[in-house]
Amino acid sequence: MTAEPMRMPDTVPQTEYVRVAAADDVPPGGVTTVAVAGRTIAIFNVDGTFYAVDDTCTHEYAPLSQGPRNGEVVTCPKHGSRFNVRTGRVLSLPAVVPVSMYPIKVEDGQISVLPEPQRGRGMPHKA
Repeated sequence: MTAEPMRMPDTVPQTEYVRVAAADDVPPGGVTTVAVAGRTIAIFNVDGTFYAVDDTCTHEYAPLSQGPRNGEVVTCPKHGSRFNVRTGRVLSLPAVVPVSMYPIKVEDGQISVLPEPQRGRGMPHKA
């Protein structure tokens, strides 16, 4: 399920979590996109655990939320690079740069993200 990004104010302090969606809106295996502080973030539900990463492939800027998913792995719909949504790690070429991740929490059925990107870890040719 891919929806239009929910628009949030660009003036939100980067040190506070921002409520972005209801947990029920992202079923297991699902994804949604939200816009926070000028960034488009993809929120994935992997077996009831939520992960948030940049919605843009680091190779040629395609929306990862539109790619196929298998567990923690999302495949870029443009050239097939694969990324782990839990770690941001790029798992296959042609991308070589990990995607950024965002701290996420779920409280009272609401998903919130910290709009400060965290560098993804790992490249396809390194452990």
